[in-house]
Amino acid sequence: MVEMPAPQIEKVHGPARREIVKGLIAYNRAAAGKFNHRPLTVTIRERGEIVAGLSGETFWGWMFVSLLWVSDACRGHGYGSALMDTAETEARSRGVRNVYLDTFSFQAPEFYKKLGYREFARLDEFPPGHRRIWLTKAL
Repeated sequence: MVEMPAPQIEKVHGPARREIVKGLIAYNRAAAGKFNHRPLTVTIRERGEIVAGLSGETFWGWMFVSLLWVSDACRGHGYGSALMDTAETEARSRGVRNVYLDTFSFQAPEFYKKLGYREFARLDEFPPGHRRIWLTKAL
C-alpha cells in the first residue's frame, strides 16, 4: 500500500484554481466531448452607463444564465425581457437548444416563469427564510 502524503490546506486562489479548472476541463472533455464553450454577455446602456445586463455562457448545446440585473430605476420597463430575448436569440444562433438558470425566491422566479421557464429544482432555507430555485426552458 502506498502511503499518501498529509493533505495541505491552502488559502490561495489564482494559480491553484486555474490548475483545478484545467484538470476538470480535461476530465470533462474526455468523458463528454468538446465543450464549445463561449461566454455570452448582453447589456443595456443609457447615456453610456450600463443599466441592465445579463451574463452567461453556452456549452454542450445549453445556455446557462449566471447573472441578470436591472437597475432599480429601469425595472418594470421590459429590460429584463429584452435581455433574455437577446440572449436566447444568440444562443439559438450558436446551436443551443436549452437554457437553465437559478434565482432566489426574493429575486425573479415569477419573471422567468412568465418567459416560459419551468422550475426543476429548489433548495429551501437558502438563504434562511428563502429558496434557491433552478429553472429551465427549451428553445
